[in-house]
Amino acid sequence: MLIQEKAVQDSILFIQQNLDKDLSLNTLANEAAYSPYHFSRMFKRQVGVSPMYYISSLRLQLAKELLLNTAFPIRDIGLEIGQQSLGTFTTRFTNSIGMTPASFRATRQHSEEYMTHLKQNRLQNPRINTSSFHQLSGSIHTEEAFNGIILAGLFPKPIPEGLPVRGTLIMQSDSFHITNIPVGTYFLMATAISWEMDSKTILIPHETLRARHPYPICIDGKHALPEARLIMRKPEITDPPILISLPLLMKHFLQRSPISH
Repeated sequence: MLIQEKAVQDSILFIQQNLDKDLSLNTLANEAAYSPYHFSRMFKRQVGVSPMYYISSLRLQLAKELLLNTAFPIRDIGLEIGQQSLGTFTTRFTNSIGMTPASFRATRQHSEEYMTHLKQNRLQNPRINTSSFHQLSGSIHTEEAFNGIILAGLFPKPIPEGLPVRGTLIMQSDSFHITNIPVGTYFLMATAISWEMDSKTILIPHETLRARHPYPICIDGKHALPEARLIMRKPEITDPPILISLPLLMKHFLQRSPISH
């Protein structure tokens, strides 16, 4: 392992162990023995987002856990993750998870219901006739035996938060097609949900198989894209948290509505 890779991984462990403290970029850089500028660059290169954005994302993930595992008032949960204003917390949570904190707390009962419907329906993602310049096709493989669904999406940031610009649900297939993609630059990410998962695991997907395409996907409307290849693997320490509500994505497909903003 390269020295810089280990430094970033050690920093992530430090962040995870001190999430309740006031963590600044200078604190993290000093802990890693790098300048703030150099530390921030190598952290973003490995994780995809800046150290401070990563910390904010971990705190939102903590908020998800508190909403599910405690009866704390939503205002208190916002304070717990450092948001002094209930309005600010609600807005940030909604933008990243795709629903309000209150709705997320209530959605636990629907997760397994959505999985049951998907398993019964054996939904197939429809092929849509569209310009080849606005679509992405590819293959998807898993490192271990898997039986369930895979959710793949194109996100505007290199972290699965907020609704993807476009996405697809993959069942019983090793190929995927994402169509009608607007012009722009996106990050392709995916996660797998097995039929046996309980609602808590689906809502807080710490251990789900996942994949990140190594390069941004650029849609210019003028050139066709080469096929993308994703390999689903176990989580790595440098993976940012999956913030978007997976049941919300499943609901979109059950309603046969395209995922879009």
